[in-house]
Amino acid sequence: MAEHGHDTGRLDLPFTGIASFGKRPIVTDWSAIDAEVAVLGAPFDAGTQYRAGARFGPRAVREASTLFSYSHAGLYDHEDDALYLPPSVRIVDAGDADIVHTDTEASHANIETGVRAILDAGALPAVIGGDHSVTIPCIRALRGRGPIHVLQIDAHLDFVDERHGVRHGHGNPMRRAAEEDHVTGLTQVGIRGVGSTARDGFEAARRMGSDILSVRQARALGPEGVAARIPEGARLYVTIDIDGFCPSIAPGTGTPSHGGFLYYEGLEILQQVARRHEVVGLDLVEVAPDHDTGGITATLAAQLLFNLLGFVFHARGAA
Repeated sequence: MAEHGHDTGRLDLPFTGIASFGKRPIVTDWSAIDAEVAVLGAPFDAGTQYRAGARFGPRAVREASTLFSYSHAGLYDHEDDALYLPPSVRIVDAGDADIVHTDTEASHANIETGVRAILDAGALPAVIGGDHSVTIPCIRALRGRGPIHVLQIDAHLDFVDERHGVRHGHGNPMRRAAEEDHVTGLTQVGIRGVGSTARDGFEAARRMGSDILSVRQARALGPEGVAARIPEGARLYVTIDIDGFCPSIAPGTGTPSHGGFLYYEGLEILQQVARRHEVVGLDLVEVAPDHDTGGITATLAAQLLFNLLGFVFHARGAA
């Protein structure tokens, strides 16, 4: 079959074909992953406390990501005068982890298995949720692979220990992360909203190694100042809850919270972080397309993933 290209081969427009992430090759045999990045869907939303629907997030983000499939030679940014994600950065779509309806333990175990397979293949795992509970197995998959620091962009602290017996819902992932021996600390950015976490939750988070910044505090610091709060030399796991962004640009989520980041604010934080630190894994969660308007939330999510992956590999010297 002819290769894709602007001048030769198939045109392969975004609305044609199979909607893999960025229309990249699909590799569902996880033992055969040979790439720099493997994208894994984690379509689980049984940890949700309010509006469900994030189980359809991976599908929506993949479809939106086809918009960015034009540039087979890479993504050129004239502001940075940089070519991001050139062909040397091979990205594959590893399909979805198997989700067992109503069974959090089995579903999380399957997500962890997928992330471990990606890491074993030497690729960077990029996970699309799903609700924020899917970060729990992603963090667990990094056990035994060196210390990590977690950067969270989110409206909510997600630091509940246990509520009515629930310990692995979307209100718990940062607490579960902080309990892991290989997690050295957390930087939680964008935290706002009345009532999502009680005072004792914030106190517990700080005792367990969290640095917490609201949107207004992050704006006052600026992107470089936010990145500087992360310990020097830290290896990062980055988790992005789409509700960290303002619902004016990201309405398609289960728990929207006004006052969030705008696109360039989040973008510039991610760019500064990727310049300063080694990113060893990432996820983007809580896109719920049934609550979206014109697909703008899914498009924002796809664009952020391409941005962050571009920044990570540009910092690694990809050319």
